[in-house]
Amino acid sequence: MDNEIDWSSLTFDYTPADFNLRCHFRDGEWGEIEVSTDNEISLPIAATCLHYGQEVFEGLKIFAGADGHVRAFRMADNARRIIDSAEAVIMAPVTVDLFCRMVEKIVRLNARLIPPYGTGASFYIRPVELGITPQIAVRHSTEFVFIMMASPVGPYFREGFCPTPICVTRRYDRVAPCGTGRWKVGGNYAYSLTAGKMAHELGYSSVLYLDPKEKKYLDECGPANFFAIKGNTYITPKSDSILPSITNMSFMQLARDMGLKVEQRRILLEELAEVDEAAACGTAAVAAPVSRVDDLDTGRSYVISPDNQPGPITTELYHRLRAIQYGEQPDTHGWTTVIDLD
Repeated sequence: MDNEIDWSSLTFDYTPADFNLRCHFRDGEWGEIEVSTDNEISLPIAATCLHYGQEVFEGLKIFAGADGHVRAFRMADNARRIIDSAEAVIMAPVTVDLFCRMVEKIVRLNARLIPPYGTGASFYIRPVELGITPQIAVRHSTEFVFIMMASPVGPYFREGFCPTPICVTRRYDRVAPCGTGRWKVGGNYAYSLTAGKMAHELGYSSVLYLDPKEKKYLDECGPANFFAIKGNTYITPKSDSILPSITNMSFMQLARDMGLKVEQRRILLEELAEVDEAAACGTAAVAAPVSRVDDLDTGRSYVISPDNQPGPITTELYHRLRAIQYGEQPDTHGWTTVIDLD
């Protein structure tokens, strides 16, 4: 480990790892995994990723455990999701095997940058695939590069695990109806930066989007999924425009383990008045509790946490998931993969 790094002070910012990986798709097949120390890439100026948005990406974390082992969390699920994303925008999908081999390789190469257990930090991996065929006409690429970069990171929210206010506005849509919302493509995030900037300037941590067609039902919460606790039920929005969050899927299973009912369904905005707890969830933040939701268009405020404390069920879900990731509790669902650093 590097004694010069103050692990406990890390934020969710990019600190280049020592090594990154690349793999090229040419002539109908993926080539060998290439190891690089260069943090820049060279692309044709007419590459389809630059002009027509042929780009997909993922995000997953590596954890140093209480027992000394290093674990990846649900990396095969990340592989399957980037495959689904790639196929949606006519890109050559990587295989699950290639994806997982590259995860293990980048972890071993950058072992000194894996934050120690107990620091609250983790090792974040960002796989990204780019279309690199030069095109002027609107056509899909036939050549691709799959890149795996990494960075040690701290918490996504500086506030830590504590409730923050979010807002609703009908001025912005996250994605178009029947668009690319269910896939992790960069274009989904570009316009969301505008709404996010507006929310932050008004003192909110994120925007809770409504469905792009009727603007009646809850969609995603900034770059994350949304869930709420209503009595003894875990509820989360269901829509073809919502990215299937691996963290949310994990929480749904843990909620069942705790004896809760789980409902993935359409949720009207007004139903927020009846929920007991709410949070955004995703790989980066894990769970970010919500204190209240302000509707900027109507002036109505849905107070979720009057005492501004995380709800008991959200707190239990959060700690159960992190305990599995850090090897503090048995992984009964087979979500983690131990990576041998030797």
